[in-house]
Amino acid sequence: MAFKPLKDRVLVEREEQPNTTASGLYIPDTAKEKPLEGKVIAVGPVAREDGIDVGDTVVFANFSGMEITIEGKEYLILLSKEVLGLIK
Repeated sequence: MAFKPLKDRVLVEREEQPNTTASGLYIPDTAKEKPLEGKVIAVGPVAREDGIDVGDTVVFANFSGMEITIEGKEYLILLSKEVLGLIK
């Protein structure tokens, strides 16, 4: 990928949600909410100083960041301060 975030920006790929509930009910795409966690694909230098690194799984708020499409895939660009936490 030819995208490099600047300063305190983080490029995140949202985690996919399962199509069924724990009890086996099917969830149509129109009823799904966008996931609030994702995998870090690229990190700017200031965000790296904040402790965020490529490959981390991060949690963010519902309306955080800016959605973009790169090479046909959906990504989210967040500021490092919009990242609420890391999942280890």
